[in-house]
Amino acid sequence: MRSFVPTLILATTLSALSGAALADNPLPISPLLKDNANSGDSWSVSASPYIWAASLSGKAGQFGQPASKIDSSFSKIFSDLDLAFMGAIEARRQRVSLLGDVMYSRLSVSGKNRIGLLSKEVDITSKSFSGFLGAGYSVAESDRGHLDVVGGGRLWYASTEISLKGGRLDGKGERDSATWIDAVVGLRGRYMLDDSWFVTGWGLVGAGQARLDWDATAAFGYQFKNNFSAVLGYRALGVNYNRNGFIYNVIQQGPIMGLAYRF
Repeated sequence: MRSFVPTLILATTLSALSGAALADNPLPISPLLKDNANSGDSWSVSASPYIWAASLSGKAGQFGQPASKIDSSFSKIFSDLDLAFMGAIEARRQRVSLLGDVMYSRLSVSGKNRIGLLSKEVDITSKSFSGFLGAGYSVAESDRGHLDVVGGGRLWYASTEISLKGGRLDGKGERDSATWIDAVVGLRGRYMLDDSWFVTGWGLVGAGQARLDWDATAAFGYQFKNNFSAVLGYRALGVNYNRNGFIYNVIQQGPIMGLAYRF
């Protein structure tokens, strides 16, 4: 089992929604919370844990081995999932915003060795982390919506550890990992359909140590209270990294849903 076990991942988006004055839109994956004090000079903060039910497809290779094709549904990934966390946060003051978004997952897979002479069982543990940190500036605003220009950096980390049990290689193992950073830029916006319903979305693209890094989302949201909202939509995230025998060329996509709280 040489191929890299896909990173997961679920995800859910929570954000903050701004009711009438849309200048209060949380980070790339969040709904916008209504901001009654939007005209002031104080900062508002929106926290958004979220879940993303994403499938994974593409190619991945580690330990200097040729890349293997990946095509895993969300249900398959979920069955192997040990731990996952996704969350977003935004601090906003008038037209300026500071954004953060993190995703972490750990997957474990075990299998029997058909030959069984050198080892009887193989355990594979895969860990992945993606974190975005950036800033935005609203270039267009109205009483129903806004459009922001966003820029920042995305940090990636992926690792796979193989452990052998039984046979002559009992207790032996190997680990391979990679860490890289990409610069991304794009747009995000929101538009209020009425006093409660809104649409939101963003698109980011860039590169750096990876050949290509992109992220796109479209979603509907509902504002329950001034500081509480929910969102449901679809997100796709892709990266193409290939360095030093570590290949990670994958696309994660699937529905997102979540809640957001502004304080």
